[in-house]
Amino acid sequence: MSLVDHDLTDDQWHDLMDAWSGCAYCGGDGAALQKDCMLPISRGGRYTLANVVPACASCNASKCNLEVTTWMRRKKLDERTFLVRQVEVVRLLAGEPARRPADTVDPAP
Repeated sequence: MSLVDHDLTDDQWHDLMDAWSGCAYCGGDGAALQKDCMLPISRGGRYTLANVVPACASCNASKCNLEVTTWMRRKKLDERTFLVRQVEVVRLLAGEPARRPADTVDPAP
C-alpha cells in the first residue's frame, strides 16, 4: 500500500477555521473543532485544503466514515448551501478568483 499524501499545512488549517467561523456542517462555534475529511481517508480521501473542513465533535462523530453528501442527506442538512460555501472557501484560500453561481444570467442589454 502506498503512502497517502497529507498536504494540509497548519496555516491552511487555521485559515479554514477562520473562513468557516465554526463547524462547517452545523455552524456551531462554541466547541473545539476537528479536521474532518469530506471524503474519508478510508474511502481514498486525503488531508488537503479541498477535502478538509472544520467540524464539531458531534458532527464529526455522526458523519464517521460516510462521504459528506450521503451523510448530509441522511441528516436532512442543506447540502447545496454547504457545497457552494465549501467551494467559495477553497477558492478564497487557494487565491483563485471568485465565480458567479452558474444559474446567474446577465440581463439583456
